[in-house]
Amino acid sequence: MFSGIIADVGTISSAQDREGGLRLSVGTQDLGMDDVGLGDSIAVNGVCLTVVKIDGKVFTVDVSRETLDCTVGLDRQGKLVNLEKALRLSDRLGGHLVSGHVDGVGEVVAFNDIGESWRLIVRAPQPLAKYIAVKGSITIDGVSLTVNHVAGAEFEVNLIPHTLAVTTLNQLCAGSKVNLEIDLIARYVERMMQAEKE
Repeated sequence: MFSGIIADVGTISSAQDREGGLRLSVGTQDLGMDDVGLGDSIAVNGVCLTVVKIDGKVFTVDVSRETLDCTVGLDRQGKLVNLEKALRLSDRLGGHLVSGHVDGVGEVVAFNDIGESWRLIVRAPQPLAKYIAVKGSITIDGVSLTVNHVAGAEFEVNLIPHTLAVTTLNQLCAGSKVNLEIDLIARYVERMMQAEKE
C-alpha cells in the first residue's frame, strides 16, 4: 500500500526487453534506498513494482506485458517518474490509501495557471467515471489528489506550487496520458452494493 505522497522524482536509466515485458533500472537521488530490500515494492508513476536488484541509488524492476498494456510512462529510457516506497504501519497517511494498481489511462484535457495554483482537467475512461466524486480522492501518476469538479467522464483537480515542484505533473499538457487509480473505498462500496442485489 502507498499514500500517494511522492518521495522523489527518479529517472528511468534503462529499459530492456524481457520476454515481452521490460526490465527497468530507475535512478533516484532522495528516495533513500538504505531500508529497501529485494522483493520490496516501489510505486513508479503510480504502478506498484517489485525490486529485483539494487545498486546504490539505482533499483531494478520487471514490468510484465500486462502492466505495460494498461499503463503509460514506464517504457522510455530517460523518462522522469514519480517514486514512493511502500507504507509501513507506523507511517503517516498524508494522502489516501493507494494500492498501486492502475485502473485506467486518462488524457489531459487542459492544464492552466489560475494564479495561486494550476487547474488540471483529465478525461477518464468512461467505465471509471462513476467512481470519481467531488471531494473524493484520485491518484494521477502516483500523486494523491482531491477532485474539485466532475462533468461526465472529465474531472478537475488543483495543483499547488509544492506539488508541481516535487512531482512530474509539471510536465503535463493537453493530450498527455496519465495513470489513474480510483479511490479504493469506492471499489469496495460498489462490490458490497452488487452483493446485496444478488
